[in-house]
Amino acid sequence: MASEDVKTSESAVSTIVNLAEEAKLAREGVKALAMLFLASASLSRLAASPVESRTAVAPLERLKILLQVQNPHSIKYNGTIQGLKYIWRTEGFRGLFKGNGTNCARIVPNSAVKFFSYEQASKGILYLYQQQTGNEDAQLTPLLRLGAGACAGIIAMSATYPMDMVRGRITVQTESSPYQYRGMFHALSTVLREEGPRALYKGWLPSVIGVIPYVGLNFSVYESLKDWLIKSRPFGLVEDSELSVTTRLACGAAAGTVGQTVAYPLDVIRRRMQMVGWKDAASVVSGDGRNKASLEYTGMIDAFGKTVRHEGFGALYKGLVPNSVKVVPSIAIAFVSYEVVKDILGVEIRISD
Repeated sequence: MASEDVKTSESAVSTIVNLAEEAKLAREGVKALAMLFLASASLSRLAASPVESRTAVAPLERLKILLQVQNPHSIKYNGTIQGLKYIWRTEGFRGLFKGNGTNCARIVPNSAVKFFSYEQASKGILYLYQQQTGNEDAQLTPLLRLGAGACAGIIAMSATYPMDMVRGRITVQTESSPYQYRGMFHALSTVLREEGPRALYKGWLPSVIGVIPYVGLNFSVYESLKDWLIKSRPFGLVEDSELSVTTRLACGAAAGTVGQTVAYPLDVIRRRMQMVGWKDAASVVSGDGRNKASLEYTGMIDAFGKTVRHEGFGALYKGLVPNSVKVVPSIAIAFVSYEVVKDILGVEIRISD
């Protein structure tokens, strides 16, 4: 009898243990599903926010590019308001968004790669910095953030540059210019066939150089402003060590303004170099500032020299005004969305603990 009681007790204990294990597995499964849901939501948000922000400022983006490359002796776009009105009058509502589809297709992988690369580069640089200083509590300095941001920008830009190159050409096509490209894939295949694979990277060098101050300063100024606000708490902008959405937007806008102003001349040269080799570019911008010869640059330095020599130093800042206007919502929204994703991923980590 006693033996049977022992066996019954052991069976009961075994059943309880099994139930506990099953409950634990079920709990882990729920956690895993929650993590998967949050990760999916985060990635969706990461992909959607750049599209939303770029589409909102697409008319300004197109006008900026048209101003950058237009023939200086055949001025059609003479300022932000006049330029937008001219596009509306000559090309209609759709004209304001020409090239936006290609830009959105490019910006989704670009933004995803950029923010992921920044996080990874920041971790790697911070680890090396802590090892070098022997201080495990050391934090990234503004200069180190600049380096991490530059690395992230170069990686993301290089990965998606062919799409940006053809987007520039599609964007400058107007109702009166010969239509050579019907869309992104047609443009990519046409450039490959007529100009070769190297043509897809025209203007890559000034883009790489421009990424260092642009993306680097964006991240550096944004993160440094956040740290300063949290530590100094000026004007009651910080509550419980957290910045409001409005304050984050302001930080993003300030960071974007600084970065794009410093790097803007390189962006102008990049756009002009992207037109080289395109047989219909002469209908958009002149080659030597005096006639409608095909656009020819032997390299970045040559492009700088010819632009300044024939059009003056101010030509390096053509389109800066509409670009500055679009930077405020574009960069600000992108950074706030970036913070939202980080917050969501932070919730994910807490659930899995």
